[in-house]
Amino acid sequence: MSAWVLPDHIADVLPSEARHIEELRRLLLDTSRSYGFELVSPPLLEHIESLLTGTGKALDLQTFKLVDQISGRLMGLRADTTPQVARIDAHLLNRKGVTRLCYCGPVLHTQPDRPHATREPLQLGAEIFGHAGLEADLEVLQLALDCLQAAQMGEVLVDLADARIVSSLLEGIALTDEMRGDVYAALASKNAYSLADLTHNFPADIKAGLFHLIDLYGDNSVLDLALQKLPPKPQIKLAIEQLKWLSEQLPQVNFQFDLADARGYAYYSGLRFAIYAKGASDAVVRGGRYDGVGAVFGHEIGRDRPAVGFSLDLKQWVGVVPQLSLKLAIRAPWGTRVDLRSAIAQLRVHGETVVCSLPGHESEIDEFQCDRELLEVAGQWVVKAIENKTK
Repeated sequence: MSAWVLPDHIADVLPSEARHIEELRRLLLDTSRSYGFELVSPPLLEHIESLLTGTGKALDLQTFKLVDQISGRLMGLRADTTPQVARIDAHLLNRKGVTRLCYCGPVLHTQPDRPHATREPLQLGAEIFGHAGLEADLEVLQLALDCLQAAQMGEVLVDLADARIVSSLLEGIALTDEMRGDVYAALASKNAYSLADLTHNFPADIKAGLFHLIDLYGDNSVLDLALQKLPPKPQIKLAIEQLKWLSEQLPQVNFQFDLADARGYAYYSGLRFAIYAKGASDAVVRGGRYDGVGAVFGHEIGRDRPAVGFSLDLKQWVGVVPQLSLKLAIRAPWGTRVDLRSAIAQLRVHGETVVCSLPGHESEIDEFQCDRELLEVAGQWVVKAIENKTK
């Protein structure tokens, strides 16, 4: 095998795509900043205990591990940035009030998380810590939708669910971790035969409630139906009422509900949302509420903080959103004359992209699509439109 062949699901990012990714990164981080989110940049590498503590344990199989040559301790390459941001909030910032943090950086996966996906996503996300109310849930969802709109994603569908519905139904039932996972998997795949086998010893009302969940998906009429058919547990009623309230705050958004879908059940503690867009094989944004995610980092100060947020993979977005309008450039001759260099420098100071044509390469196609050129006219350097430019 050639030494130049990259590992499976790992790829170079070439100029046009890299530019598109960088433009999206800046656009989405600027959108997050407009809401008051502060940018943080956690390290790619951490001690494994920090990366996989608490809710991070679900990431164990996705995390590359290696031994630190300095300390001899086991380290990991992050597979998700959220636990790191929770650590920053709980241990480093240690604020009493609300903290809004955003980030963007690569993560590494031992296996692709969906067909044809990269094992090196460029993860961008935003998190609100310190507020347990629906106001934070709504703000995070609104920010995610504004990011989609800023990137010209087009029409989207928002899938809403709540982890408390299934967890409340299973409350008090003795289940091994494996059995619990199997029940959640049967619900997510709507496999009634598997669910029947797994729940044959469950109380009748709980078993009936779980089977009702399989059919509880669709528009907001599902929520009223759920209140009628599911056991009258307080957390179930609260979750459904909150899902209804959230959807009512954004009447222009196309919502659907799937109350049996509790993916990430070991991670999410309440609202869970996924946003789908035309042309994407999987959700382009996933998020929700994960209260207590940073508690393990702050036992000495009682930092059991409520948290809600979302994340996305910018590399996935490149295949879905149109390229942003390219800022056209100016082509200039290469030279050592002081007046030429001064003219080029002034153009760049004023925000122009100036591409100097190196000797012998004047006719080559340029990546920046120059629509103007710098010419010497009567001893002065002036910018003129390029005539008969081949498109």
